[in-house]
Amino acid sequence: MFLPTSREEMNQLGWTELDVILVTGDTYIDSPYHGAAVVGKVLAKAGWRVGIVSQPRLDTVEDIARLGEPRLFWGISAGCVDSMVANYTSSGKRRHQDDFTAGGQNDRRPDRASIAYTGLVRRAFKGTRPVVLGGIEASLRRVAHYDWWDDKIRRSLLFDAKADLLVYGMGEWTSLEIARRLSQGESLLDLRGTCHLAKEKPDDAEEIVPFDDVVADRARYVEMFRQFYRHSDPVSGKRIAQRHGERWLVQNPPVHNLSTQEMDQYSDLQWELETHPSEAVHGPVKAWETVRFSVMTHRGCYGECNFCAIAVHQGRTIQSRSEESVVREVARMREHPKFKGILSDAGGPTANMYGYECGKKLAKGACEHKRCVCPQTCKTLPVTHEPHLKLLRKLRALPGIRKVFVASGIRTDLLMDDARHGQAYLEEIAAHHVSGQLKVAPEHFDERILGLMGKPGLGSILDFKERFERASAKAGKKQFLTYYVIAAHPGCSREDMAAMGNFARGKFGLTPEQVQIFTPTPGTWSTVMYATGIDPFTGEKVFVERDTLRRRAQKEAVASPYASRSMNPPMGTPRRTSR
Repeated sequence: MFLPTSREEMNQLGWTELDVILVTGDTYIDSPYHGAAVVGKVLAKAGWRVGIVSQPRLDTVEDIARLGEPRLFWGISAGCVDSMVANYTSSGKRRHQDDFTAGGQNDRRPDRASIAYTGLVRRAFKGTRPVVLGGIEASLRRVAHYDWWDDKIRRSLLFDAKADLLVYGMGEWTSLEIARRLSQGESLLDLRGTCHLAKEKPDDAEEIVPFDDVVADRARYVEMFRQFYRHSDPVSGKRIAQRHGERWLVQNPPVHNLSTQEMDQYSDLQWELETHPSEAVHGPVKAWETVRFSVMTHRGCYGECNFCAIAVHQGRTIQSRSEESVVREVARMREHPKFKGILSDAGGPTANMYGYECGKKLAKGACEHKRCVCPQTCKTLPVTHEPHLKLLRKLRALPGIRKVFVASGIRTDLLMDDARHGQAYLEEIAAHHVSGQLKVAPEHFDERILGLMGKPGLGSILDFKERFERASAKAGKKQFLTYYVIAAHPGCSREDMAAMGNFARGKFGLTPEQVQIFTPTPGTWSTVMYATGIDPFTGEKVFVERDTLRRRAQKEAVASPYASRSMNPPMGTPRRTSR
């Protein structure tokens, strides 16, 4: 069943009023890959009456007001991606296409959508119910942050949006608790996984570097982000507060890590796996079509790559569903009239992190001065591919399942570290779960830049390539690896990218085609490097390429060491290492 999007649909359910109205910057798709739909379905399963307004127009209040005013709260999300990332390329140009919008035309999602939608609600309903921000845009902009599009340090999104509360991280548990507390007249000020504004700093909150100090001295962003990051773990994280002028942004500790039982509870939902009929008439949703018949097995990531925000959004702890829950979802999927027996993915942020976790981390929280898999895998992490191997075999054995692909990518170093099950897993992947190409993400081929990215060295990827080719040959298949790399990351020059292209052609016999220009997004260590020109782990200066043409030239240099050489700084020109 779709959540109601109109008065007519509410009437069909016999509802005259909604408890919660969710507003999203994406086309509404009833799918576990649609954040607002997930939160809505979890609330509805608990008995709350929930409706959705997707991509409301800003020139009128007609869209935002069509469901009336909720009894408990508004939930505002910019969508599955930050609205500025959705609307602009890594060169700062306006995107013509929005992969999360029906028909693909990029004319439905406003810039800084969280701010725009909150203002729209306030315009339509004066003195309305609490407005709660959520989704990845809110999550990663919850404290003072560097904004690449404005090229400045911006305040917490709560100040600019003028909302009442901000939910960060994955919001199922928090949304349920907000609804329960509001219905019973209880305070939200101590609720885990949320931020609020205050006139005074709570006595138990640890103060982090104030917003005004970061604006005055960009180098202090390093210290501020380190303080913020330290308290992003659910076990060890404390309440923090950041002064913004005369007011305070208060962040409560993160939501506890979900148990397998809780993960199953929030995942065992009935899905239409379709775009809402009122929006499907506008055309397909590109991002959705690729994952319609996929299943998420877990959330979180051990990687902590410096350019990735998963660590401060989904977390550094792997939270896995049970085999039974995943199998039940796929079994329901088989009943869909468009399902052809092909499961396009069974994984998470990284597929081969399913089903195991460090006991020390679960008990005491993530280590402050050591990472799980970089520069090498921690010996305490019980790496095993057996859980994912067993799950894949179960899914393959289901009646009506012709193929199960692993499209979410695998971490090659973890596979090499698993002496007991790694080879069997690789051979199984090569024989049954690759659609011609397997996605891996070395990100670069220079050890120095890999260090700045928070990635391990090249040893594992070279060894993995040989083993994958042997496993593919054993399966009687001609298959390839697809390499994802990043250009213009802090510390990287055009010469570095040209050398990377030459290395790839020499060692791999190909030129990497999946080259992405680094975009500084809130919530990552690499963005701190970009904003400050400082390596936050050593304090040393780092070269940062900020010129748009030269950033693009780095990408082009991968294909040819002579590409766009005219865009490179003249010989003898000093490189900027700070602002």
